[in-house]
Amino acid sequence: MIESFITKDGKRLRRGYTTGTCAAAAAKSAALMLLTGRRLEAVHLMTPFGIELDLPLCDIVMNDRFVSCGTVKDSGDDPDVTDGITVYARVEKTDVPYTVEIDGGEGIGRVTKPGLDQSVGSAAINSTPRRMITEELQQVCEDNSYTGGLKVIISAPAGTEIAKKTFNPRLGIEGGISILGTTGIVDPMSEEALIESIALEIRQRKAIGERRLILTPGNFGADFLKSVYGIEAQQIVKCSNYVGKALEAAVDAGFCQVLLAGHIGKFVKLSGGIMNTHSKEGDCRAELMAAAALLAGADSETAQAMFSCVTTDEMLRILDKEGVLAGTMTALRRRIESALSARFAGMLEIGVILFTTGNIELFKTETAKRWMEAHS
Repeated sequence: MIESFITKDGKRLRRGYTTGTCAAAAAKSAALMLLTGRRLEAVHLMTPFGIELDLPLCDIVMNDRFVSCGTVKDSGDDPDVTDGITVYARVEKTDVPYTVEIDGGEGIGRVTKPGLDQSVGSAAINSTPRRMITEELQQVCEDNSYTGGLKVIISAPAGTEIAKKTFNPRLGIEGGISILGTTGIVDPMSEEALIESIALEIRQRKAIGERRLILTPGNFGADFLKSVYGIEAQQIVKCSNYVGKALEAAVDAGFCQVLLAGHIGKFVKLSGGIMNTHSKEGDCRAELMAAAALLAGADSETAQAMFSCVTTDEMLRILDKEGVLAGTMTALRRRIESALSARFAGMLEIGVILFTTGNIELFKTETAKRWMEAHS
């Protein structure tokens, strides 16, 4: 168990360590046992983050040809689906001097689409874990005056099933999990990790030749696009609440055109320049809807009534009853276009579709209208 903590939202949360750290620890241990003949029960490892770990080993197999052992992933207080998974390394000698060859075995995914950290056909063992493994094994070879090569096979038998709960199937990583980690350490509920996953999927959309990126926060948007426009889920990137970060990632990936489709409950916030739509970052739904209604000619009583509403659906019913729904949507569209233009003008052409419960479309910008007509 790692004894390192962070404070998040007033809570003290324990850090964990990555599958990359597990792979490097298991590989280092297997190499040490192979070259020394001495059995180990634990291994010391320095992570790129700078935290030192002493990790216990399990399922050790030693013979003249190879050594295999495993380490168990500890995600700390992060709700990671790979928590508790055992990552194994099998190390054997080769005749190629001073080389470390790394590949994936059972439960490790294979890259089938371009745009990822590793090339198509490679095991989904990312760059930092590969570097950690290589550096640790090179040091083991040097310490034991071994000048030959080593071949490492990383595996995680439970990874085949666990991968179905991850981003991997959408990213084109088949057959297992990825061995990940840039620091070797897991910060509980890391927003950075989720944002990087979104950015990775965006880069992949570009790498496979997509001309226009389609973004939506989640399943509601995906269902709407499928039901109304016949756009399949595999054509869509879900950006969660991170609309601004996803658009920045689209710029970085080289996209020039982005279609945003979202429920009014989230996307009304864009009219106020709020690019992270999570409620903790700012709600203001009633304020923004009321402001748009006033711009459309609603009276103060209508605006005040909206502040007693719990949902945007209730607000829409009030606007419809008062005959200002269409005008409010026009005002809202203009404010959203203005906010997005202020942030991304000259970088992205952005089309927006806003809908509400029941897959009812409220409006689409002229850019989105043009794209959807071409799509149809």
